[in-house]
Amino acid sequence: MPEFDDLSRSLAVFDQARTLLVVVEMSQTSWLVAGMVPGLERRPLKKLDPEPAALVGLLDRWRSEAAKADRPIDRISLAFEAGRDGFWLARWLRERGIEVHVIHSTSVAVTREHRRAKTDRLDTAMLMRVFLGWLRGERGHCRMVAIPTLEEEDAKRPSRERENLVGERTRIINRMKGALARLGIRGFKPELRRALEKLAALGTPEGQPLPPNMLEEMRRDMTRLTLVRDQIAAIEQARLARLEQTPTSGPQAMVAILARVVGVGIETADMLVQEVLSRNLRDRRAVARYAGLTGSPDESGSKRREKGLARAGNARVRRGLIQLAWRFLRFQKDSGLAQWYQARTAQGARKTKMIVALARKLLIAFWRMVTLGEIPAGVTLRSAAT
Repeated sequence: MPEFDDLSRSLAVFDQARTLLVVVEMSQTSWLVAGMVPGLERRPLKKLDPEPAALVGLLDRWRSEAAKADRPIDRISLAFEAGRDGFWLARWLRERGIEVHVIHSTSVAVTREHRRAKTDRLDTAMLMRVFLGWLRGERGHCRMVAIPTLEEEDAKRPSRERENLVGERTRIINRMKGALARLGIRGFKPELRRALEKLAALGTPEGQPLPPNMLEEMRRDMTRLTLVRDQIAAIEQARLARLEQTPTSGPQAMVAILARVVGVGIETADMLVQEVLSRNLRDRRAVARYAGLTGSPDESGSKRREKGLARAGNARVRRGLIQLAWRFLRFQKDSGLAQWYQARTAQGARKTKMIVALARKLLIAFWRMVTLGEIPAGVTLRSAAT
């Protein structure tokens, strides 16, 4: 069987004598580019404006210098850390025939000194060391991030935008309720459709109407709340329109399969598929680790303790899965996973700890369901027509 590329090490043959190695330390105002050029004793270091054309020009110049030293370059391998700039530079360079890798920031080991020196120059030297070890095929130096296409990145936007809008809706409602509570007014529900009509009739316990400035503020908040509500509805309608196209493969087909599980809504299914299930992950351990649902043991000698969840993965997936796990217990009481949870908690296990374990098992079961077609034992499905 072919070896699975989990990006923890390079599987390609590495010839350092004919490879130009480049690492880039990126910031908002400048890029610091470090190179390892065959035939040159010095390690060139160049500070550039954040312009990709200037970076390509620098690579061409270093290639020419290697050729003058009788070391023709067959391969240019460039790496930078994942960060604020995302993956646009990686895609742009790959279109121009340059091999690009994006280093997972948390996979790079740093010194544990209390006050360690940190500069862009030191960071590029550290990145060059771990990148060189990764290219040699050695494990443990660093891990690379899978570079998504523009379409894959764009597919995540509706779910993330909706999450932000739901949070904004909650903030507006809580702000309005808090402002009214300071006047002694309770029981008003701004989230209701006819709340704006009832706003003018509100009065304080002293029998006074709302102060004029407060009333205008409430009306502006209600206008914002209506706009946010309409935007959430537009996102949900667009998602349903995409699902009605009934794709036979790809992420949308995975969403349709997952949404058939009773207790799993369209929003949850879309979030899980776009964020984790559509990724080319190695095995079930990699799936759970990506969501940050694995443990973080602390062992040294006779000391043994568990520090809880690693929380190193996708926080959005982790939050959604724990919420889904509680909902799963309500709608899938006869499933094997729900019975496993009930049996463990009946033996005295803490419910909060076991709900995390159930969330991890749910994610793995859904991953196998959308990739291999294995339906979890006892899980009730909606009819395909609905």
